[in-house]
Amino acid sequence: MNKPLLAALSSLALAGLGATPAVAAPHTTEKPAVTVNFAGTVALSNCSGSVIRFPNSADSDPALVLTNGHCLETGFPDPGQVITGQSSSRSFGLLNASGSRVATLRANQVVYSTMTDTDVTIYRLTTTYAQIKSAYGISPLTVNDTHPTAGTAIKVVSGYWKRTYSCNVDGFVYRLKEGDWTWKDSLRYTSACNTIGGTSGSPVIDTTTGKVVAVNNTGNEDGETCTVNNPCEVDENGNVTIHQGINYAEETYQIPACFTTGNKLNLGAAGCTLPKP
Repeated sequence: MNKPLLAALSSLALAGLGATPAVAAPHTTEKPAVTVNFAGTVALSNCSGSVIRFPNSADSDPALVLTNGHCLETGFPDPGQVITGQSSSRSFGLLNASGSRVATLRANQVVYSTMTDTDVTIYRLTTTYAQIKSAYGISPLTVNDTHPTAGTAIKVVSGYWKRTYSCNVDGFVYRLKEGDWTWKDSLRYTSACNTIGGTSGSPVIDTTTGKVVAVNNTGNEDGETCTVNNPCEVDENGNVTIHQGINYAEETYQIPACFTTGNKLNLGAAGCTLPKP
């Protein structure tokens, strides 16, 4: 996993992304790229993250922050562990478009956290989207609810480092194994996304839609096989491959189906496939 920059946590390794899309040829139906900047991203004490909303979220809902499961302040969730409703007072530095810190936001709950099948933590804030917009002029990033596509131009935006990585979606991994953890259907970046420790939890943004399609989480640093900081790819037949220097993210399209009115978590909702406690 991308290393959280906190001495109290063991180091996992992770990575980044980004690539500037090619200019569309005349008479194409492709949409131009949107402007991707730091607005709505956040800096954690040891990781990166973003203020997110879902397609059906309301402005009056309590805002949510997305980062990695391995960025959780109480330590890495164990394999098979799912945390919901855990009290939290974690703070986040909210960034504007240029990457300047304009506010400190605070959580009151870990809504959901796991490192099983995926690598995500979602915090609930003490403020609503409308309050953040009114006070700071910043809107949340929207999580796309459809599976990303290979070849898509993306940017990994790190609030911790105030740095953006540009590349493309290289493809998808049936199983990505790192140490004791296994993630399903992970997103592999092309080589231009050479993310570093502290980029863990960064939103992966589709540069055409401006929506979040994944959360940055790991990369193979040393060429080892299936060890911490050296994830390996496992296909449907159990064949193992490694790609030293290549980084990965966990898809987020499956998350919106697990949240209902008021941004409330409902793991029993129709279509919700996130791991349950």
